Amino acid sequence: MIDRYSRPEMAALFTERSRWLYCLKVERAACEEMTARGWISTTEGKKLIAGLRRIESAGGVDPARVREEEAKVHHDVIAFVTAVVAGLGKEGRWVHFGLTSSDVLDTGLALQLRDAGALVLSELDRLMVALEKSARETANLPCIGRTHGMHAEPTIFGLKFLGFLEEMRRNRERLARAFEGLAFGKLSGAVGVYAHLDPAFEKSVMKRLGLGVEPVSTQVIPRDRHAELYSALAVLGGGMERIGTEIRHLQRSEVGELKEGFSKTQKGSSAMPHKRNPISSENITGCARMLRGYAVAGLESVALWHERDISHSAVERVALADALMLAHYAVSRLAGVVASLEIDRDRIRANLESAGLKVYSGTILLELVKRGAARDEAYRWVQSAALGAGTDSNAFLAALEADSHIVRYLKARELRRFLSVSYATRNAGRIFRRAGARK
Repeated sequence: MIDRYSRPEMAALFTERSRWLYCLKVERAACEEMTARGWISTTEGKKLIAGLRRIESAGGVDPARVREEEAKVHHDVIAFVTAVVAGLGKEGRWVHFGLTSSDVLDTGLALQLRDAGALVLSELDRLMVALEKSARETANLPCIGRTHGMHAEPTIFGLKFLGFLEEMRRNRERLARAFEGLAFGKLSGAVGVYAHLDPAFEKSVMKRLGLGVEPVSTQVIPRDRHAELYSALAVLGGGMERIGTEIRHLQRSEVGELKEGFSKTQKGSSAMPHKRNPISSENITGCARMLRGYAVAGLESVALWHERDISHSAVERVALADALMLAHYAVSRLAGVVASLEIDRDRIRANLESAGLKVYSGTILLELVKRGAARDEAYRWVQSAALGAGTDSNAFLAALEADSHIVRYLKARELRRFLSVSYATRNAGRIFRRAGARK
């Protein structure tokens, strides 16, 4: 991922050096367990573990050294092991003992994804805090609701944020499950039958690493686990895009109900000084498109040949790292957008008022039906009054009161009662309380 769309703390997890450092942790844990079991003498084991820790403390093996060796052997893990052993004495012969490449790579990846998951979930928590704050601050702010981009019925502005918050709660649950499902390693060997090490050894090493044991592995951890993460990230992207799209619509000149934050030195257009564009929300929309694309690549990596092939390797080196970096970046950026939104309450009220009384037409329809009118007939009466009124609120009320069919069921004073925002949004508080109870 390019620097522009990644945060330093996440990018640091996916450097070449970092990848080998996670693999080194796996090799060390295996050597520690062999020493604990007496397979390696105490003296040699202590020297080996101290040497591995020394390499770790120095930031792991030099990636350039690994690449240099790989150019000769055309195998990255052999090159890695060679680079590690070069920094050790005779005891280095125990490094990678009984292991196959994927034992180290897949288990190292599990450690890497655990750390990456913590970063994504932390930013998601920050976004949810911002959404909850915005929902609380606008919990009593009525506005016009829109469907198909058109005026619909009144709603509460805070319900927009509350709905986004609920969706992000679900996204967090999905992501947490996906990361938990990836916290599994394996040391079962070349085809997963423990030809050289035994399941008890594997279990002890995984305990040292804080990972679970893959119940049935081949040469690799099954890639449905990874596909679940790709999918969860894509769904997260869709949720972020929904928020960004709403912000973009509400910032349009004709609507103007809110704006993204705008710094004192910021410029909106190279040609038009008056412009103030929702560029962050547009950026997040683009990020969401990419996340959906990565999900396709991840899903196609599930079906590997026999006990394994490496068709998933390129996908994970590029798409998995990029998806996590991009998701982390987008969540972080969106959290900042929501926290700095400027909400124009006067414009919201003006837009609601401009919608007129006809937005309560559904309430009048149902009241007529409740009082005995046939639905089709009642619909025609109310529609005629609404369409004939145009944008004039008083004209709609006058048309209702002038319709002999309608006043046969609803008196003038009753009509006025149902043509109010307080009546239309009387249950909104219950939605807030229900959502609050789900924390």
